[in-house]
Amino acid sequence: MAQRMAESNRADVDLFTIEIVKDALVAIGDEMFIALQRTSKSTIIYEVLDFASGLTDARGQLITQGNGVTGFLGTLTFAVRSVLEKFGTENLHPGDVVITNDPYGGGGTHLSDVSLVVPIFYGGQLVAFAASKAHWTEVGGKDPGSWTTDSTEVFQEGLQFPCVKLFEEGRPVQSLIDLIAANVRLPDMTLGDMYAQAASLHLGERRFQELCDRYGLAVVQSSIEALLDYGERMTRLELAKLPKGVYEAEDWIDDDGLGHGPFPVRVKVTISDDEFICDFTGTHPQVPGPVNCTLTGLHSGVRTMLKAITSPTIPVNEGCFRPLKIICPSGTIFTAQRPAPVSTYWETMNYVTDLVWKALAPIVPDRLSAGHFLSVCGIVLAGTHPDTNELFLLVEPQAGGWGAGAAKDGESGLMCVGDGETYVIPVEVAETRYGILVERYELDTEPRAGAGRYRGGRGCIREYRAVADNVTLTATFGRHKYVPWGVAGGQNGSRNEVRIRHEDGREVVLGKCARYPLKRGEVARLVTGTGGGWGSPLERPVEAVIEDVRDGYISREQAWQDYGVELDPATLSVVRLSPERLSRSAS
Repeated sequence: MAQRMAESNRADVDLFTIEIVKDALVAIGDEMFIALQRTSKSTIIYEVLDFASGLTDARGQLITQGNGVTGFLGTLTFAVRSVLEKFGTENLHPGDVVITNDPYGGGGTHLSDVSLVVPIFYGGQLVAFAASKAHWTEVGGKDPGSWTTDSTEVFQEGLQFPCVKLFEEGRPVQSLIDLIAANVRLPDMTLGDMYAQAASLHLGERRFQELCDRYGLAVVQSSIEALLDYGERMTRLELAKLPKGVYEAEDWIDDDGLGHGPFPVRVKVTISDDEFICDFTGTHPQVPGPVNCTLTGLHSGVRTMLKAITSPTIPVNEGCFRPLKIICPSGTIFTAQRPAPVSTYWETMNYVTDLVWKALAPIVPDRLSAGHFLSVCGIVLAGTHPDTNELFLLVEPQAGGWGAGAAKDGESGLMCVGDGETYVIPVEVAETRYGILVERYELDTEPRAGAGRYRGGRGCIREYRAVADNVTLTATFGRHKYVPWGVAGGQNGSRNEVRIRHEDGREVVLGKCARYPLKRGEVARLVTGTGGGWGSPLERPVEAVIEDVRDGYISREQAWQDYGVELDPATLSVVRLSPERLSRSAS
């Protein structure tokens, strides 16, 4: 029905109007994004930007999506389509707001990532949807902050919203809102984020209707089709430039948080003239712990890489993904089935992206780097604030090192690929709102890792000292056992890790932990990895090695051990070059 309506309302539109309308649609997505950031109550949204906003057409095809979490790329499509499957067009009305976080079929990822969907009507017809997906700091469950590393089934991870109406024709479903408030630890924050999210979508609704008022529905719908076709055309043009063939990669996921693992994962990428096929057959079955990823996350992980190697500068829309085909059996760690725990799904979803990345980096070196620290390195610090005696929840990702490129050094201190346009919580905000002190935040230059003709970017060290009693830390630092990969002779990177320094001097090193107790004065050191290098370290110009030592990226010892360049400690002039470097230079 929606498709017939769209076809009947199409109009012949000049190219200038199409461009104006296309840009207006993108602007609507951006305005929705900023509105949610400015009105949210939780730092994970207004500081970290752990959310995404966008528009789809009446069939659920993505029109535009604002900046934010890369790992949400395409999830809005799945959320809207689940709404259409459940309600159809006949049971949706102006003023409705639908809520869903179903990881297994509603565009969900884990329960903390909550999608709201608003149907947009014009002239009595359903013409589009506004949708957003945001990480709520609290959705209940067995642990503060809701996500955890030791859940064994989804029922432990929080409230499940099975695609139900939160507002009906503009009226709040108060019973549902009361239920949410009664089941979360910080109801004011959770409901504040909920209302902010709904308000941002109503803003998108108004802007879309204003666009229809200005140009007419037929012109807007024709422009949407042109936008989708443009996304497909540009993607296919770039796809045609790639070397055709079959490319494979495999890796290992550390563990599931419950002591099981490691788990093999693999991909076979086939690039033809008109298709981009990713086959994950042979990947490990779903596991007892909460690192499982579901179908939505699998699609988002692959879409991220297709966009990266084809048309990254073109606004994201459904047309960009028409050449994509994904193959993966049901019930794997990438396609887990209910009631598998999915609390820390991102650890595995990022491997989806990384596998395709690893397979293709050697053939598209102008677009892809060596491996990076990969993990979100997410933490939940929970406790009672010493000043207010109220529960505090610090939920955030960490920044780390990216791999070197074929012609550039890796970037230091950036968010992982799954987090995209997100940020860490500023030190001042963290110390003001939570019962901690940030004692150290700097690049980690200690590991002998990531050396290459171009070196990997450095990870970070961030130290939190507890200033309250009975603080607990939940953390998941993947790539703790299997480090970022180098390319063409470049060294591998270093691992992610959490180091707990106890008051008695003991130090405990962890990759994952759940509710680890910290006494007042004890320190959690969060260390993210250095990215992989590209090319042999012995080919790095001596001048670049000297500059790295001068800037503090490597030590004099590393200059000699990894690059074969011995430097005078006082002047940093060259004392000697290793036989291996001299031999390579001569050849």
